Amino acid sequence: MGKIDHDAVLRARVLLLGSGRLDLLEQVNAYRVLAEVSPKAYLPKLVDALLSMSYRSRDPEVDLALATEAVGACRRIEAGEPARTERLHRALNVYQSALFALGRRAEGRAACEELAEAGQSGRLARVLAEEGRFREAAELNEKAIRNGQKEHSFWNMVEWAANLEGAGLHDEATAVFRELLDETRSKAAEQRTALAVLTWELVHLSRMREAAGHGADAAAARREALTVLEELATTGEPKDWSCILAWWVTLFVLSGRADEPAASTESPMPPFGTEQGWSSGTRGAFLGTLPGLEAEAAGLREAGRLPELVDVQRRISIRAALREGSHPHGFEERFKPYFDEGVALARRLPDDPARLARALTDRSMYLVAARTFEPAFADFTEAVALL
Repeated sequence: MGKIDHDAVLRARVLLLGSGRLDLLEQVNAYRVLAEVSPKAYLPKLVDALLSMSYRSRDPEVDLALATEAVGACRRIEAGEPARTERLHRALNVYQSALFALGRRAEGRAACEELAEAGQSGRLARVLAEEGRFREAAELNEKAIRNGQKEHSFWNMVEWAANLEGAGLHDEATAVFRELLDETRSKAAEQRTALAVLTWELVHLSRMREAAGHGADAAAARREALTVLEELATTGEPKDWSCILAWWVTLFVLSGRADEPAASTESPMPPFGTEQGWSSGTRGAFLGTLPGLEAEAAGLREAGRLPELVDVQRRISIRAALREGSHPHGFEERFKPYFDEGVALARRLPDDPARLARALTDRSMYLVAARTFEPAFADFTEAVALL
């Protein structure tokens, strides 16, 4: 501790005891002074005020400066003090986010590694997945999930299965996804989740098994999905659900990973299989390829190269779903043109039933998201017959 400015300490105490309302900067300045003389009382307050300022900021440089100071203040709080660990987690989260936003990926990853050592491994798992380090990400997923909980969330299990599949561990990925699916079946039977979610999961399982070369398993999953869809087309959902579009978006976006460039440390890609926790810039970079894809689609259309055009249009649809697929207002009208065009283009390829089946399946699952079940059943019935 340096030489204490007793006048500054007195001014800070008077300021905090005054009747006027202080803005955050005034609070931070006062806490900075008082933390030097009463660290136990004022270091936690300083951390909270610094983080509150960062939450209101829109400038990564400012966020980084505030988070750096907050992390340093957290480290000065005595071990064992209440909420020290929770404050350090929050400070490190702001710190790593600012580093990624500024393109300082290696430093951001190091902050995520520190978070993981402290028991918060989710962020690091997604950073590793962005870099194509799927096996390491899956190992972190497993450690986080196998914690004795009887029930695991859709989000955790899909992310884990996606990382296992990305690592080429198809049987392990299927086992994890089947575990989720068994839970979803049970919940659907008890009306604790939507039949729509069960349908999306079954269709995704069929895609996983098809990609792994297990056609019989894929066909069985499609038949079960068709049975659930028939129930939806006949009687609808047994009860109303709030917005569940994020479930559809997550699985639809994940279904397109194989058509994207491979992820690497030098060229990170989105952590497919999760909607949350993407590094700042990764989402923007992925969506930023839309203009280029649209220009490519225009060129392919002009050249009459239909198979490639169908594939590019699907990549465009996936980005559109990621950008605004979770917003229910005007959902059906906004997305109908994407999926109608995908089917129309694929129908012009009579010798390519696989592409048509994929386009019909995509439209069917979108229609389920739009709660238009009869057309969804018709599309998927045709897709199953094609396959």
